[in-house]
Amino acid sequence: MIFDFFGTLTCASRRGQQHAVVAALLGCAVEALVEILDRSFYLRASGALGDATDTMRWICAQAGARPSAADLRAAVEARVEAVRADTRLRPEAVTVLRAVRRRGARTALVSDCTHELPAFLPHLPVAPLLDARVFSVQVGRCKPDPAIYLAACHRLGVAPADCLYVGDGGSQELTGAARAGMTAIRLAAADLDGHLVFNPDRGWTGPALTSLTEVPGLLDVPAPSRPGSEPAGSVPVRGGAGFGV
Repeated sequence: MIFDFFGTLTCASRRGQQHAVVAALLGCAVEALVEILDRSFYLRASGALGDATDTMRWICAQAGARPSAADLRAAVEARVEAVRADTRLRPEAVTVLRAVRRRGARTALVSDCTHELPAFLPHLPVAPLLDARVFSVQVGRCKPDPAIYLAACHRLGVAPADCLYVGDGGSQELTGAARAGMTAIRLAAADLDGHLVFNPDRGWTGPALTSLTEVPGLLDVPAPSRPGSEPAGSVPVRGGAGFGV
């Protein structure tokens, strides 16, 4: 089973006050910083700008800022802390991952993200419950590029057809997962109104859940005995330990 991170394993994401610390270190207005972050998300998330320091140096150039070397290093660290401060795991995230693993399924994370998430994810309680982690900034591909989904399959040692993908729909991730051959399900949680999201799957008409707590139950649904035999609106997944992800 493959999970998105922001908005799926976490509550809705919004940029918080700690980004003012980053802006102050760079010597620019926080509004200018946020505007640059918004318009450059996929450029940064693809790793095209280099490592975290090179990326921050590019942001400075965009903002017309010229911080000292020490302030630049501090800004890189402050940015990690700012994103971490904005990240709140869903209260049920750990319980859900444990329940999925108890059913014999392996778990993976596939996230469109910049350098900050790989820096702090190992310190989160969900980290030991993920068998594979695929970060766009490290693989050089963002959703809905099939390569990012196939990277997760490769690390899990399974075929896309044996994968169930759960995400809130950012980056057209559901469409991308389905095109890669996975069963894709949207998490349409109530708190996601106002969620910071780019290129959402607005036209998604596939299956959806309203709570992450519904996910483990999907593994208890037996596969239909023949094509077309499932009830309308059901989610055809493989049950129990036979589900390969």
